[in-house]
Amino acid sequence: MTTLSLRELPAGHCGTIVRIDAGIELSARMRALGLLPGRRVKVIRSSPFRGPIQVRAGQTDLIIRRGEAATIQLLPCEPEVGCA
Repeated sequence: MTTLSLRELPAGHCGTIVRIDAGIELSARMRALGLLPGRRVKVIRSSPFRGPIQVRAGQTDLIIRRGEAATIQLLPCEPEVGCA
């Protein structure tokens, strides 16, 4: 199955983080927020006009800039699998 970025995942869908293609500082910040490889995330809302993306990781909701979301590579969940 092919990966896609968190920025490309539609609202209401979920995926499992495969990797974060970012520099050391941004990768460390994403890890501190709980966005780690193997973690399932769900896109709650995508703001219009290239605004931020609201994601849920476990029971935590996060607001991620689209540029940062583009660095997070996911494996989309199958439709029959429940989201995070």
